Amino acid sequence: MTNARPGFSGSLRQWLPVGVLVALIAAAYGTGLYQRVSLQALAQNRELLREFVDANLVLAVALFLAAYVAVVALSIPGAAVMSIAGGFLFGWLISVPVSIVAALTGATIVFQIVKTSLGSALAEKAGPLVQKLSKGFADNAFSFLLFLRLAPVFPFFMVNAVAGLCRVPMRTFIAATAIGIVPGSLAFALLGAGLDKVIDAQRAVFDTCVAANGAANCSFSLEPSALITRELLIGFAGLGLVALLPVAFKYFKGRTL
Repeated sequence: MTNARPGFSGSLRQWLPVGVLVALIAAAYGTGLYQRVSLQALAQNRELLREFVDANLVLAVALFLAAYVAVVALSIPGAAVMSIAGGFLFGWLISVPVSIVAALTGATIVFQIVKTSLGSALAEKAGPLVQKLSKGFADNAFSFLLFLRLAPVFPFFMVNAVAGLCRVPMRTFIAATAIGIVPGSLAFALLGAGLDKVIDAQRAVFDTCVAANGAANCSFSLEPSALITRELLIGFAGLGLVALLPVAFKYFKGRTL
């Protein structure tokens, strides 16, 4: 009886964080809260939001930071929208550092929970192949993580979980993430700073449609794809390839020896 309690307590400490995280993610999706993280919601409430920011700048920044952390930690696919919203509401000079801190904090929460819960279980039960792949990722963790942050290959939240499963060192994860999200945070904040013109243009299209066809036959929409250009994606991909150069050099050097 005395031996069962420590084992139960240890299991509870291991699995409670991931259980809480999964429950919160389920609540965010089950209640439809994730749908509110959209450029359309931002456009529809822009005057109200701007009035609040003008009257309560410090509080608005604090609330924005907390909301951004929650979006990333709950794996809601809206990190880019949050960065754009930050640039729209606060300007890029404030938005960029706040977005970096928020994204890094949310990512680290997910990474640490997955690493200590799912990662430890995987390390104990995984076969030789999975362990070898995990070790290979860990050996080049900084370059791989930097590539995944810079290049728009996989969703932001997926990278956080995979890094945790592969038991990447915390210091490496934080360093690669902090460096890798800087270009995207800056680019999206600058896009947000010019969002007014896009909203006005979409509103004009909507009003024209209403005048011709009636409100029931028209809809106002504003999607991130309207802002994210092909050139921007190519630029991120190029940065990601640069991040992989150390891995490629190490690989070819090993083959020639």
